[in-house]
Amino acid sequence: MSLLSNCTSGGCGAKIGPQELGTFLAALPVKSDPALLVGFGTVDDAAVYALNPDQALVSTVDFFSPMVEDPYLFGKIAAANALSDIYAMGGTPLLALNLVCFPQHLDRGILAQILAGGAAKALEADTVIAGGHSIYDHEPKYGLAVNGLVDPKRILRNDACKDGDALILTKALGVGIIMAALRVGCAGDAAVQAAAASMERLNRFAAEQMRPYPVHACTDVTGFGLAVHAAEMAGTTHTLFIESSALPILPDALDYAREYYLTAAAQRNRNAMAGKAELRGVDPALQELAFDPQTSGGLLIALPEEHATALCRAIQQDDPAAAIIGTVSPRLDYPVVVV
Repeated sequence: MSLLSNCTSGGCGAKIGPQELGTFLAALPVKSDPALLVGFGTVDDAAVYALNPDQALVSTVDFFSPMVEDPYLFGKIAAANALSDIYAMGGTPLLALNLVCFPQHLDRGILAQILAGGAAKALEADTVIAGGHSIYDHEPKYGLAVNGLVDPKRILRNDACKDGDALILTKALGVGIIMAALRVGCAGDAAVQAAAASMERLNRFAAEQMRPYPVHACTDVTGFGLAVHAAEMAGTTHTLFIESSALPILPDALDYAREYYLTAAAQRNRNAMAGKAELRGVDPALQELAFDPQTSGGLLIALPEEHATALCRAIQQDDPAAAIIGTVSPRLDYPVVVV
């Protein structure tokens, strides 16, 4: 029995929508702690807790059901996705714990391959998997809880962009669309291979290339799609202008969008952006790329325009799809404008 046949959804497309999630989080009681430098109040990528003046703990957790049939590849993708939050905050991952849900009726060899894939990706990230937790479930799920360290003075928040910043996206878009086509047997091998290679690639190299540059803000583009993550970066004081023709796109993803191989998560993302985004004459298929949920997507980076070309070229050594996709302006009518 295959992995995908046991799942109703997969990857970051399985996430609860941003509108629903925001409602739940707003109702939670919150303890005030001056050592908590970043919590869920700013919908950032990870929590940051000060340990001393020179070190802070970066903590995140991420898991989901499969989006590919190969269990080893699924393990690598899930681990890369979980590690990404640490890189997006400017941190270095140190320690991870496995999170496992697995159906009793499936071959245990599948689980062994999932765990092996996760371990291989953690090893590539110089991160120790020190344990974890597992339960039986109706659908297989896997991910990591990850802890790392960051200099409190160099935390990269998702909403700290500045007027005039340029925007860099480090990976191509279209993962969710290609995986939707795969589920119904209509995705070509080249498109699936390109999507898989993108999903399993760590954001480690791009994060390392950022360090010498005066980056103002960073986030990773995952299940909420480019538009929602861009709105989070814009916050209440800025507007992000995104040039649709500059967007890096995975092979065949635009064609699949035109054939309506779309996901429910993309519609949730579009609904969440109602009244928050202006799409100026953008082709409907390109619009779908802006809302498409990305599993283990790239980093969205905001930094002074004069440094953008040099950083983008440095990142392209490992992530050739990286591109400058837009700019930041003072707040206009909408947090996100796609032109």
